[in-house]
Amino acid sequence: MEVDRETATRLLSLQGNVEKTIKGKPDVIRLAVISLLARGHLLIEDVPGVGKTTLAHSLARSLNCSFRRIQFTSDMLPSDILGVSVYNPTIQDFEFKPGPIFSNVVLADEINRTSPKTQSALLEAMNESQVSVEKQTFALPRPFIVMATQNPMEYQGTFPLPESQLDRFMMRIRMGYPDTEDERKIFRTHSLNGSMESLDPVLSIEEVLHLQTLADGVQVDESLIDYVLRIVKATRDHENLQLGVSPRGGLFLLKTARAMALIQGRGYCIPDDIKAMTMPVLAHRVIVSGRPGDYGQDGDDAERIIRDLVEAVPVPL
Repeated sequence: MEVDRETATRLLSLQGNVEKTIKGKPDVIRLAVISLLARGHLLIEDVPGVGKTTLAHSLARSLNCSFRRIQFTSDMLPSDILGVSVYNPTIQDFEFKPGPIFSNVVLADEINRTSPKTQSALLEAMNESQVSVEKQTFALPRPFIVMATQNPMEYQGTFPLPESQLDRFMMRIRMGYPDTEDERKIFRTHSLNGSMESLDPVLSIEEVLHLQTLADGVQVDESLIDYVLRIVKATRDHENLQLGVSPRGGLFLLKTARAMALIQGRGYCIPDDIKAMTMPVLAHRVIVSGRPGDYGQDGDDAERIIRDLVEAVPVPL
């Protein structure tokens, strides 16, 4: 498959538009765009004040699509997300009122602040792009992406996401602090992010769906599929991992590698595409066992294990 100049221009314009509000984070923006192209959901995990919410909002404003922000709290109910049936006296029957999940881009802000029952309301939506309410099933709009945020340093009043929920997120990324020069620009402009109001859409819904189809069509050689299988198996056999990567994780690794190749202007994958996506796609899917060895039990150790085992798996020639 050949990637034409128009496709490359569209992808560059999308990334460039988001960069107007998110300063000095081109790699983070690229990963967010990859998640969109690969039809996946994104977990943005970092400390407050680094632009997690703004990244989601900027991506939504760059697309001519619907956007809803859900501020998760401890007293939130599943119906606050999915919607509820209300009796309509005009038709003398119950009528379904859709909740905020019925949007193209959904910002699940501070997702770990709500109860597991409410968190689980997102599972069907994230996995099947539909919701079931009172024996009725409703399709969600396309494209559909959940961009969730959480602060990993905060524990009081939070509910850690279970493995089943984490596995639904295609990627977990961290914003990180800006470098010195970018932070200097922020101080000079008195704004952490650029003006959101001046951000205009650069892609239509139809164009996004077309780009997603192109990403699906990126060629992956059989040797690269074997490479992904070896990486996934290595996580399951690692002595310091209690839980390895699921088949869904391996599939997501291939999907993101295809999207990465498309962004790079190629219609085929190379091993570097897969290696580049292993950390954001796989690190949050494994659980460190805490057995005696060189690793502990926190997120950084999971990333170190993924990094080490990827380096150890032979790259196809």
